[in-house]
Amino acid sequence: MLQANAITVQRRRRTILRQASLGLEPGQVLGLLGANGAGKSTFLSVLASELRLDAARHDPGAVTINGVALATLSAAALARSRAVLPQKPGLAFDLDVRDVVGMGAYPFPELTVRDVDVLVDHVLDVADIVHLSQRRYLELSGGEQQRVQFARVVLQVLANRDADPKARFMLLDEPTASLDPLHQQGLLRAVVALARRERVGVLIILHDVNLAARYSDRIALLSQAGIVACGSPAQVLTEQNIKLVYGVDAHVMAHPRLSDRPLVVFD
Repeated sequence: MLQANAITVQRRRRTILRQASLGLEPGQVLGLLGANGAGKSTFLSVLASELRLDAARHDPGAVTINGVALATLSAAALARSRAVLPQKPGLAFDLDVRDVVGMGAYPFPELTVRDVDVLVDHVLDVADIVHLSQRRYLELSGGEQQRVQFARVVLQVLANRDADPKARFMLLDEPTASLDPLHQQGLLRAVVALARRERVGVLIILHDVNLAARYSDRIALLSQAGIVACGSPAQVLTEQNIKLVYGVDAHVMAHPRLSDRPLVVFD
């Protein structure tokens, strides 16, 4: 499990997170939703241990992965347990797509070149980008680059998986932002399948409430520096919660094709 307990983050006298707690189980897709500036990316950075917490304010075990405090783990050990897709992944080098995807294997020096090649072939298929495999990364569109980066983090959570029974986690910050509806759906279906098949816990930040409702097992709503609701999509996506978090009116109804999922229509 990836767990954060009573996290507080302040920047320039502004409280970004206040006593916020959240847990992510292996095999689960957890959607993190909130308005712009609510602190979603900050929370993801805390869970990824990319944002170090103030030791004077937090217990060293405030954030744990598989029962171990993130603060005690080296960068190399963290990279073997969780993979992060930032909101705007940058890459200035003009590499082949296969080389970019293969970067996900860097934390696993025990893998042979053949091992990595097999993994790259597999995740190119998972991410539905086999047709891009012979292209140069910087020649791709923004959406295509995003899908290549997604394949990279998938490879990272699958690398040497058979030899490591511990749960792994994938933290995705707005991975669908540059994608058209077809590829949004494809990426999220791949996320769900990966979570189920490989016991990967996935935290995913989304702005599209209905995509989150469709593909998340649980949804956490972030507002006023804390988690105001966390549970199944039907439990969390109520008209009252949407008004509280986004400041807009909405009508929530049963999805016409998925009886256990809500459909949100904004006024």
